[in-house]
Amino acid sequence: MTAYILRRLLQMIPVIIGITLIVFVLVRVSGDPVVLMLPEDAEQWQIDALREALGLDRPLPTQYVMFLRDLLRGDFGTSLRYTNQDALPIVLERLPATLQLTLAALVVAVIISFPLGIIAAVYRNRWPDVTATSFAVLGQAMPNFWLGIMLILLFSVTLGWLPVSGRGGLDSLVLPAITLGTALAALLTRLMRSSLLEVLGQDYVRTATAKGLQRRLVLLKHAVRNALLAYVTVLGLQVATLMAGAVVTEQVFAWPGIGLLAIQAINSRDMPIIQGVVVVAALIVMSANLVVDVLYALIDPRISYT
Repeated sequence: MTAYILRRLLQMIPVIIGITLIVFVLVRVSGDPVVLMLPEDAEQWQIDALREALGLDRPLPTQYVMFLRDLLRGDFGTSLRYTNQDALPIVLERLPATLQLTLAALVVAVIISFPLGIIAAVYRNRWPDVTATSFAVLGQAMPNFWLGIMLILLFSVTLGWLPVSGRGGLDSLVLPAITLGTALAALLTRLMRSSLLEVLGQDYVRTATAKGLQRRLVLLKHAVRNALLAYVTVLGLQVATLMAGAVVTEQVFAWPGIGLLAIQAINSRDMPIIQGVVVVAALIVMSANLVVDVLYALIDPRISYT
């Protein structure tokens, strides 16, 4: 297992390099940040001087090599929007808010989907199954921004139970977490139902039932455990989707995470911040996928990594 983890960590290096190259090129072809930093009546010599000071007058390959060299030292450059501040500390300062929101959304998704998927499979084609399936379809059909606005109107404006926006206590986390986790809960509910139905039709489940084992024991010990492999796989892969959805959710609820920071950086062509956000998010997604692979061996002892 240790050798496998080390091998996976080494495989992350070329992936990160590829990600940095793509982001580096896309950011620089999207517009000139110098024009945004200076007033409209700036002289050409002022524009040229600032471009030279930022190193943007050099060829793109040279800029990229310099960027990789600084990246190895943990230096993403100086933010163009936050004057005289390094980009990486700004990103890391916002990161806990996004991680908190993402983890809360995962908890909401699991709390809803896990029991709902099991109930839907056990009561197949009966009203609990129809209710769970209807929720799954509706949850995946609703856009994040619309659901967030509706929750704000109901629980914040009309009832006054929860804050409208911002990051404060746990009460301020409820609406953003539900908004971000609902679509994932709908997806996982359908997946848990279909996986469990497939497992319940296997011979070993029917054999365990025929031997007189309690239905609850057969369901939880044998069926659910084997159905968890597909569930955990999708749960890990959806971390990337949650990180992407957090951009919209953080915008709606003014949640001070890296999603909102990325939107502000894109609007101001703040290249160091954009690159920092993308690299940090990529590392989180790849780490989540590695954790999922390790969990496989814990869920199913037949799986081993050599």
